Amino acid sequence: MYEEGLETLKREGLLRSISDRDSPQGRVVRVRGGEFINFSSNDYLGLCNHDSVRKAAVRALEEYGTGSGASRLLSGGSTLHRRLERLVSRLKATEASILFGSGYAANTGVIPAIAGGDTTIFSDELNHASLIDGCRLSRAGTVIYRHGDMDHLDGLLRRECRGRPLIVTDSVFSMDGDIAPLTDLRRLALSYSALLYIDDAHGTGVLGRGRGALAHFGISPEPFMIQMGTLSKAAGSYGAFVAADGGVIKWLTNTARTLVYSTALPAHLVAASLEAVEIILNDTSLVERLWDNRDRLVSGLHSIGVDTGRSETPIVPVLLEETGSAVRLSEFLLDRGIYAPAIRKPTVRIPRLRLTVTAAHTEEDIGLLVRSLKEARDCGLF
Repeated sequence: MYEEGLETLKREGLLRSISDRDSPQGRVVRVRGGEFINFSSNDYLGLCNHDSVRKAAVRALEEYGTGSGASRLLSGGSTLHRRLERLVSRLKATEASILFGSGYAANTGVIPAIAGGDTTIFSDELNHASLIDGCRLSRAGTVIYRHGDMDHLDGLLRRECRGRPLIVTDSVFSMDGDIAPLTDLRRLALSYSALLYIDDAHGTGVLGRGRGALAHFGISPEPFMIQMGTLSKAAGSYGAFVAADGGVIKWLTNTARTLVYSTALPAHLVAASLEAVEIILNDTSLVERLWDNRDRLVSGLHSIGVDTGRSETPIVPVLLEETGSAVRLSEFLLDRGIYAPAIRKPTVRIPRLRLTVTAAHTEEDIGLLVRSLKEARDCGLF
């Protein structure tokens, strides 16, 4: 039925397949029968296999079982869910928070719930697909502003706004690793009485000593700000949350369709997240190690002439001229024991390797990656 389309993808080097692991998520993974150092994971703090996080999940599994059985509004929640929401509110310095099944579910549920018919959404052109889909599902008018261009956004807010504006942005952009100018976005939101929705999926546990992007900029949360964060990246578990003013959370509890009509997160995942967020709040050593490793990797790449683009975070792209180069470079690294899959259209306009460094990586891991990329560069692969 789809043979022609699949053949086109294959011809253009865009046909993708799933490579499942034969090992836990971690610094080293087994894939395709081999063992590789993993530079493609969002497990920034290495908490997926942290001993106390695993034990917390096992205890909850024994007490609560495997599934939750229903939505939160029925019988699906547990006291662990409420404890995690209180802890997330502490992490994000907000009045309240609510859990969602995933970051995608949060964005596609929350944006339609807060964007009515009289709303105009202003969305960064490089926002994540889940934000784009949330804007589409809202059926509100959506205006795209140039990536990080506050002058462009200011002009659009002045000329294009119909009704109440809603500004939507990632905090850390997942393919380039740069950080949204939240200080300027806050100023514009105040000037135009706009809501500001921040997807802090890659900032939570990473920026602001782990507290996220607002803390990174020294900004205190305000009633017009709504923060989404995931528990599947730095927290090493699964799920997502929205942290905001208490009235906003009550509204979402009643109107966000992906919350109302979805089965609640299983208690053992909530327990793992509870332990992980406690670690992020009380032990900054993992965050410090993450940033030491990020600086070590970027310094090494710059020393061999690799341009890391706009990266300001542990997401470090290696940009390539064409899709074939990205695939060949990924395979070259695979031969040297490094797992870093190529990223291609439609995910990005410019093909690349999207390297992510974590707190779990060693100096030897990073050294091997840098030496291997230098060898590939010397061979003319990029």
